[in-house]
Amino acid sequence: MADFQAEMADRLRAAPGNGPLTASARAFMQQSVSARYSYNYCWMGRPIIQYPQDVMALQELVWQVRPDIIVETGIAHGGSLMLSASLLAMLDLCDAANAGCSLDPARPDRRVIGIDIDIRPDNRAQIEAHPLRHRITMIEGSSIDPQVVDQVRDQITPDRRVLVCLDSNHTHDHVLAELRAYAPMVSRDSYCIVFDTIVEALPQDLAFDRPWGPGNSPATAVRAWLPDNSDFQIDGSVDAKLLVSVVPGGFLRRISG
Repeated sequence: MADFQAEMADRLRAAPGNGPLTASARAFMQQSVSARYSYNYCWMGRPIIQYPQDVMALQELVWQVRPDIIVETGIAHGGSLMLSASLLAMLDLCDAANAGCSLDPARPDRRVIGIDIDIRPDNRAQIEAHPLRHRITMIEGSSIDPQVVDQVRDQITPDRRVLVCLDSNHTHDHVLAELRAYAPMVSRDSYCIVFDTIVEALPQDLAFDRPWGPGNSPATAVRAWLPDNSDFQIDGSVDAKLLVSVVPGGFLRRISG
């Protein structure tokens, strides 16, 4: 395992300097966004609307961080909730096995909190009927509404390890407000993942008539927020590993606090 890790580190250090590889990744990203490539996948029966590379990255980070709570802004069809819930379920199963005890699936230790301004009735019904429903709490409302933020904060006790995923409205002002509200909840050595920072690197027409685009994106929000929050830093090793990702520069690791 040590040899594998060392070889992987060497490959990742070399990746940014591999011009043909990085150019191919950039070209694929632009063409795949245009083709709505991320809309082709489901996780445990629910549309996830994520790139497979980012799904793999989240899996690795959840195993590394071992969070008790994952907070997600943006629910859509619920696929991301199912991904997070299933990863947390596996952590609980591993912990139970190591402790030599059984796990009650109706009383999970780890949970996902999902927030969306509009949880459509059919999506809510499908999520609430899913086998992982016991691990999911949904809150309907704007993720930057102080009352909603308070509801989330009230469900997090000081002993809980927290990881946050921001994936709702992608305008600069909204993401900046989300960072200010939810990043303080992130545990040390855990992550605040800001999705769709790729918007900043794409032509405006690939925003598909949404209010965000280059100059008004999650990436500009991260750039505005980071200088005043030195307890976080961009984990560039994730970018080097993925190459194809909607989260370039958006994997924010809490290093202190």
